[in-house]
Amino acid sequence: MNTLHTYAAYAIPTGFGLLVLASIYTYIRNREPADWYWNLLAVLQVVLGIQFVVGAYLFLAGGRPQSNGPNWLHYIYGAAFPLLVLAIAHTQARKRAGAEVLFFGVAAFLCTFSTLRALQTGLGID
Repeated sequence: MNTLHTYAAYAIPTGFGLLVLASIYTYIRNREPADWYWNLLAVLQVVLGIQFVVGAYLFLAGGRPQSNGPNWLHYIYGAAFPLLVLAIAHTQARKRAGAEVLFFGVAAFLCTFSTLRALQTGLGID
């Protein structure tokens, strides 16, 4: 279980970083994003949800991040904040047709650095 959590911890910020680059490219070119863009977003959201469940299991099993600071930051950076940002992006994208890439690009940018920080706190890098 811990290995799955570790692999996902590296894959999630990488995927969100790729989504940021694709959003910038799509926005600058003023084109609709390719199908893989939406598929990547969907996969990242599912993996983030799985990461949340696995992290909750590890927490309940007694596993805690090896942080020198407050442990709760790991949970905020890794799951709570990214899920909140994605929920807001979905809400705003539904209200403003044509600007979906902008909202999900900004959300992906915030999620990239938030999940990177969660990875740092999980590895004990403060």
